[in-house]
Amino acid sequence: MKFLGGGALALAAHESGHLLFNGIFDAHPGIKKVSFHGIPFFAITHDSGLSPRREFIIDSAGFWMQEATNEWILSRRPNLRRERAPLLKGVVAFNVLASVSYAGAAFARTGPLERDTRGMADALRWKEPWVGVLILVPAILDAVRYYHPEARWAAWGSRAAKIGGVVLILR
Repeated sequence: MKFLGGGALALAAHESGHLLFNGIFDAHPGIKKVSFHGIPFFAITHDSGLSPRREFIIDSAGFWMQEATNEWILSRRPNLRRERAPLLKGVVAFNVLASVSYAGAAFARTGPLERDTRGMADALRWKEPWVGVLILVPAILDAVRYYHPEARWAAWGSRAAKIGGVVLILR
């Protein structure tokens, strides 16, 4: 139950990232029912017509929360895999699996129109699969860090990828 609670906590953190920047930009956040190939879900929406930079920030904020949370956990608890910490393991698992899932949707260009990766791609004027790579790389490196905490290259590569994703706001 604690492991699932960690996943729920990570989902709440992801969505709170979107809400935070929706509020900062006074973008009037709302909730919309969507489905992913018949699986009902929800999306946090906002006003259309935002600048590309603001759109990118709002759409990226959930991933930034995931990446920051994983960085905090894996930096402070590099041997998490060997510890009894089901809540933290649930957080890391959700963050990695959600990013992998989003990346898969970006590669296939599938899912609801409100998906984060499509909004990011439109704001950057990129093809969506490239945003999938942007999301997937830090997730894979964080998974490597979880299983191989001695792999310093994975830690530094993960950090560089995460910083690179944020630096894109300057584009």
